[in-house]
Amino acid sequence: MLNKKRKFTILSLYLILLLSFSINLNAQSLIQSGPMVGYSAMREVGLWVQTKTDAEVFIKYWNTKEPQKKFSTNSVKTEKNKAFTAKLIADNLEPGQIYNYEVYVNNKKVSFNYELKFQIQKLCQWREDPPEFSFVTGSCFYVNEEKYDRPGKPYGSDYQIVESIHKSKPDFMLWLGDNYYLREADWDSWSGILHRITHTRSLPELQPLLGSVHHYAIWDDHDFGPNNSDRGFWNKEKTLEAFKLFWVNPSFGVNGNPGITTYFQWADVDFFLMDDRYFRAPNDLADDEKPYLGDEQIKWLIDNLVNSRAPFKIVAIGGQVLNPVSGRGIETYEMFKKEKEKLLNLLEKNKIEGVIFLSGDRHHSEVSKMERENSYPLYDITVSSFTAGVSPGKNENNPYRIGQSIDQHNFAKITVKGPRKNRELECNFYDIEGKFISGIKISEDELKYQSVGK
Repeated sequence: MLNKKRKFTILSLYLILLLSFSINLNAQSLIQSGPMVGYSAMREVGLWVQTKTDAEVFIKYWNTKEPQKKFSTNSVKTEKNKAFTAKLIADNLEPGQIYNYEVYVNNKKVSFNYELKFQIQKLCQWREDPPEFSFVTGSCFYVNEEKYDRPGKPYGSDYQIVESIHKSKPDFMLWLGDNYYLREADWDSWSGILHRITHTRSLPELQPLLGSVHHYAIWDDHDFGPNNSDRGFWNKEKTLEAFKLFWVNPSFGVNGNPGITTYFQWADVDFFLMDDRYFRAPNDLADDEKPYLGDEQIKWLIDNLVNSRAPFKIVAIGGQVLNPVSGRGIETYEMFKKEKEKLLNLLEKNKIEGVIFLSGDRHHSEVSKMERENSYPLYDITVSSFTAGVSPGKNENNPYRIGQSIDQHNFAKITVKGPRKNRELECNFYDIEGKFISGIKISEDELKYQSVGK
C-alpha cells in the first residue's frame, strides 16, 4: 500500500513538472526577439520585447541585493500593426544598483539560458569621482535572407561578432546606423519594413547581448530607406515610426521636430545622437547651402554643447564628419561643405571643449584627427562594419587619418576612466573574435583650449 502511495506521489510530481515545462515552453515559443534593455536613467530603465502574436507582456525585476523584493513594470498588449513589440518601463529603482529581471507572456514566466539584467547609473554628482565605464560602438549590421538578398556572394557574415561584444562586458552599446538593411522588397511598405527589422533583431547570436547590455541607436541610410536616401524619401514617416517601435532611446526628435535626435548622459559624459537623414538634402542637389543636419538640429546641438560641462562630449552622426574625401560613392559631410564649415566654426566661436565625433557607414574603421590653429584637435572615430561587406579604406586618401584603416569586420570598445578633471578616453578596436587590433587614448586636457601651445 505504501509503495502504491509513493508511486502515485512520484507520478503526480512528474506530471506537475511536465505540465510546468509545457506551460513555460509555450510561453517561450511566443517570444520572437528580445528582451532588450534600452536607456538607463537615475530612476527608470526602458525595456523591450517582441512576441510572435498578440500577447500580454510584463516584466518583474529586483535589486540583486534584495532578490526577495520584486517589482513589476506596466503590462502591454502586443499588436500586429506594431510588430507585436512592447516597451516596458521599470521605475521602482535606486541609483547605482544592478537589477535582474524576468519576462512574463500571458502571465506565464519565460525562461532563458542566459542572465537578464540592467543597471541604474550611479549618483556621483557633488559626491565623488565619476565611475569608470565602457561602451561598445559600431555600424553596418547586415543579416542575410537569401530570397530577398541580391544574387551572388552573401553580403553578411561573421555574426559571432556579437558574442565577442557580449563577452567584452560593456555597460552599454551605441549603434551608429545601418543597424538593419532595408531591401528593395522592404522599404515601400509597412509590412516590408517590419519584416526586415524583425528578421535582423531575431538573430539568435544577438539575444544574450540584447538582454543584459543597455542599447542606444542612431540611423543611417539603410535603416532610413534606400541606399543614400534623404529628406525626399516618400516613406520616411513609416521608417521613423518603425525605428521608434524597435529602439528604446530616451526620446525621438527635439524642439517639436520629427526625427531620431536625442541625448543621454552616462556618468559624466554627454552623448548627442544626431539624425543625418530626415532633414538631409540630396547629395547631388545643386545648392551650396543644402542642409545635412539642418539649422534646427545644429542650433539644438550648439545650445546643448555650450551648456555641457562634460569632459567628453560625444556627437554621434551616421556619416563621417572630418574626412574631406567625398564623391564616387563616398558619402561624407564634405558633400555639404557650407554646413560643415558652419558647424565647425560654431564650435570654435563658442570655444566648446571636449568634442569627439563618432561615425559609421564606411565599411572600414579609422580615426581622423584634424589639427586646428589656436584650438585643440578634433577627433572623428569611425567604426564599421559589424557584419556587412567590407570596403577597404587603405587606398583612400584621408589626410586626417591617424594609424591604420581597419579593413575587416570589427567593433570598438571605448572606456572612460580616471578622477574628475583628469578623465581619459581609451578607444580600442577588436576583430570578430574579440582580439585587439589597435587603439588610441585621448586625455581630457588634450581637448581643452588651455592645452593649445603646450
